[in-house]
Amino acid sequence: MHIQQFRYASDNLAYVVHDRSMAIAIDPGAVAEIVDYLQRNGLNLKAVAHTHEHPDHTCGTVELLRRIPSRLIPSETLLQEPVLHIGTIDIQVLATPGHTFDSRCFHLPGHLITGDTLFNGTVGNCFSGDLEAFYRSMLKLLSFPSDTVVLAGHDYVEYAMAFARIVEPANSHIEGYLKRYEPSFVRSTLEDERNVNPYLRFNAPEMIAILKEKGLPIETEFDRFSAVMNLG
Repeated sequence: MHIQQFRYASDNLAYVVHDRSMAIAIDPGAVAEIVDYLQRNGLNLKAVAHTHEHPDHTCGTVELLRRIPSRLIPSETLLQEPVLHIGTIDIQVLATPGHTFDSRCFHLPGHLITGDTLFNGTVGNCFSGDLEAFYRSMLKLLSFPSDTVVLAGHDYVEYAMAFARIVEPANSHIEGYLKRYEPSFVRSTLEDERNVNPYLRFNAPEMIAILKEKGLPIETEFDRFSAVMNLG
């Protein structure tokens, strides 16, 4: 299995996942680069999918399918098909509402493609208005092994770490996180996120102390998640 990341529109991130011959494109905004990659590697584009239907994630789909005819998997189908089979790769589709009602993530061996649900260092805006659903989606992602690699839909790392330093200035993990940051292939692990991402640190004693000092609710886990979401 191989995952190729493509940057477009300054901070958007697109992906091609493939084995030796079969590929799927996810949020394929970098059309020219994706077409070139598929052709140079002799890959058969089996399908195109989106993490959600916001236009900055769907903008390349029509052009990509015009240049390389394939199957677009609609949003409703993705949420009804628990597993996508791409060559030898099985990709689990996870419903992760919160950023939008139709948001989903893709789990493949050792990796999560998270769209605008979970970024490296931060999380997406809760445009759905359903903060409880967003909380449940975060718990679902956090249930995966700590070495799972997070591949997000945007590169907000530098902004996210600047904010993390404001929220938690004594967090010694932030410097190391930034040293590992590679703009050419943006990624982190769930362990990294638990260490630095303010929005995932709602159970960390240090974050609970910060919330308590600010007079924010800390009684339940959801109270703390909601309080952290309101910090920004």
